[in-house]
Amino acid sequence: MNGGVNVVEPKGDALNGRDDEVRAEHVYQLVLEGIVTGKYEQGTRLRERELSELHSVSRIPVREAIQRLEQDGFVETSPRRGAAVRRLTLTDVNELFDVRLCLETFAARAAAVRVADGQDGARLQELVDETRRAIDDGPEANVAGLSAEFHAEIVRLSGNRLLVDSVKPLFGRMRWIFGLAHNRSNELQRDEHVELCNAILQGRPDLAYSLAYSHIELGREPVLAGLAHTLAP
Repeated sequence: MNGGVNVVEPKGDALNGRDDEVRAEHVYQLVLEGIVTGKYEQGTRLRERELSELHSVSRIPVREAIQRLEQDGFVETSPRRGAAVRRLTLTDVNELFDVRLCLETFAARAAAVRVADGQDGARLQELVDETRRAIDDGPEANVAGLSAEFHAEIVRLSGNRLLVDSVKPLFGRMRWIFGLAHNRSNELQRDEHVELCNAILQGRPDLAYSLAYSHIELGREPVLAGLAHTLAP
């Protein structure tokens, strides 16, 4: 007896659908990591059969993962070649910096306001400290990941959930591009992160906005110069 309440058990198709969603997310993350780290170079074909065998899943979650990667700007598909890792251009790089100037400066200002209102910003300081240790003691290979996490934490501190969801592909693109060209010293970027972190934790929104803007803009030309001979306009 169930007390007059009809309990509807999920059907097999519904369960399988959720399983496919989980598998698709898993494949998405693995392929994305392969793209941003250079395992899958620009122009590399992404064959559904090979990916399904590699990750021990059916083609359905692989297809869904590839569709998401295309939507997020990492993959291109064509009738003849199927899916392939997108070939970046210098225009793509410039557009990334333009969007970052809009979104991350807003996030820095909002984060400072929230910290001034009592929001805990301890994780931001932890990331600055972890970056300093990685630069001083190694391995410096961790610095790029910590840098991306630092910027993502500022967005999280903004408290704007729509912004947090919107910038996830953006930070993947950042890691991808910075992996191709990283022409500024880690020490210089660390110092800029320290200043930005201090402004946010001191609750100074205008200063945080200005420091975020200058930090992003100062990175533009070195990255473009580093990619000028390898990417099309």
